[in-house]
Amino acid sequence: MNLHQFKFVQEAVKRNLNLTETAKALYTSQPGISKAILELEEELGIDIFVRHGKRLKRVTDPGQHVLKSVDVILREVANLKRIGEEFSKQDAGRLSIAATHTQARYVLPEPVAMLRKRFPKVMVSLHQGTPEQVAAMLLDDSADIGLATESLADFDELITLPCYEWQHVVVMPRDHPLAEVERITLEHLAAVPLISYQPAFTGRKRIDQAFAQRRLTPSIVLEAIDSDVIKTYVRSGLGVGIVAEMAMAGEPLQGDLIAKPALHLFGQNTSRVAFRKGAYLRSYVLSFAELLSDRLTRPLIERALSGSGDSYDL
Repeated sequence: MNLHQFKFVQEAVKRNLNLTETAKALYTSQPGISKAILELEEELGIDIFVRHGKRLKRVTDPGQHVLKSVDVILREVANLKRIGEEFSKQDAGRLSIAATHTQARYVLPEPVAMLRKRFPKVMVSLHQGTPEQVAAMLLDDSADIGLATESLADFDELITLPCYEWQHVVVMPRDHPLAEVERITLEHLAAVPLISYQPAFTGRKRIDQAFAQRRLTPSIVLEAIDSDVIKTYVRSGLGVGIVAEMAMAGEPLQGDLIAKPALHLFGQNTSRVAFRKGAYLRSYVLSFAELLSDRLTRPLIERALSGSGDSYDL
């Protein structure tokens, strides 16, 4: 049996069993259609149609069941064609990105803008969440690509690649006493109210670990997922902030806040890009990944997705 036979049966029913009209609709010959339907009936071992001579009169009871199956098969074939058309149009479609707030706010704007210039027919859908939510969106196909610092490497179903490294900075008003300290220590920070990220976000685990290793208990008076919120409360005098360095990139050099490096306190953090194992990545998804980091090349990503490796050194 083949798809041509299924199409002939379906079209014959649509044309009220008129094989002449069926042949015209399908641009083929009436004898060819009759032969194909007879061959299908012979293979199935049933009559799909009741005949009067060479003319089809009605659909048999078993033929009704055949028609239902034929409809399902041809509908799924049409779906396959649509999927093929969608994925073959590499310069058009939707790019769904899952990221934490810090990545979405400070890292993604430039590469997203560059992608839109390169692929103007691609619509970008940006989803924000915790690192665990980013992973979940990748796993249920809600997102094509994910970006976060924590947790992504903990999921076996994901391919994760390091994207870039960054450090925390200590933020304070320009007139704060710590602004005069050249090299801030954990002891300095443990002595003042602190404002930083919630535990699941933006390298907070490293901050907690650093204090714990020195047996210090910091006074964290406010937690947030948004670096801008942290800076707002630092400006209000609530405490000293600990934020990702990229959150200070847009601050004026002579503004009301100053930032001091904290690499020596909390070490480096690595943000990772992630894809679901076995995912088909359209060309513009790979191009976007390359825009995130010059270390993320198309051959590297394709090699990782094929199972030939999922990590490399920055």
